[in-house]
Amino acid sequence: MAMMMKSVSARTASARPSVAARAASRPLWAPNVKAPEYLDGTLAGDYGWDPLGLGKDETARRWYRQAELVHARWAMLGCAGVLAQEIARPDTFWYTIGGHPEQLPGPFANVNLGGLLAIQFCLMHWVELRRWADYRKHGSVNGDPIFKNFSVPNPELGYPGGIFDPLGFSKGDFKSLQTKEIKNGRLAMVAFMGFVFAAQAQGLGPLAALGQHLSSPGAHNWIEGVRSCKIPSSIDVEGLKIPLTCLWPAKSA
Repeated sequence: MAMMMKSVSARTASARPSVAARAASRPLWAPNVKAPEYLDGTLAGDYGWDPLGLGKDETARRWYRQAELVHARWAMLGCAGVLAQEIARPDTFWYTIGGHPEQLPGPFANVNLGGLLAIQFCLMHWVELRRWADYRKHGSVNGDPIFKNFSVPNPELGYPGGIFDPLGFSKGDFKSLQTKEIKNGRLAMVAFMGFVFAAQAQGLGPLAALGQHLSSPGAHNWIEGVRSCKIPSSIDVEGLKIPLTCLWPAKSA
């Protein structure tokens, strides 16, 4: 018995360095910081960052992850849309285009925006209800709502359809794709706020604002920009007056 306990202790002691090595090799948000115990690296993009301790509660942590995923995906779509619009139609200001239906591309020109928003609301409401149902009971909405014999895999909350990787980018490592997605999504959220700031401070799209800054950094920067607000105080959308507000106290154009 004593020999057995000694052998177990020896194996445990030999395992400790490898555990410590794995913990030390884990990438964190800053060198030599200690991650909270509840952030153990299992979540994609987890670098131990939670200075306010918001993720201590497991239920709250699950909700924050789903909220982050949704906002990250919308931000990536939004940034791509703003950049594509500025490249294709540089004469159109993305921030106020909603108030000028005639400037929308192709079949959307002069469309009834009220009807379009109503359709969008209904569709998004249906999708969000299903997402909420899956959050409350994971796997409860895997089945097709119309064709009852069909269902999709949903092994992890927030990733409907399972591993969608038709081109094989992950090479079987789905976690790497999850990490890349959340990292790009976080960058997109920050970038979109930069787009909004540039629009309000300079009255320009992101590419035009960047070109202006590179041409003369001292004259065109955020310090000079916040002295006034270049967006109108409101826009008129089919007779509906919508106020526009700057991120800082300044007189609108």
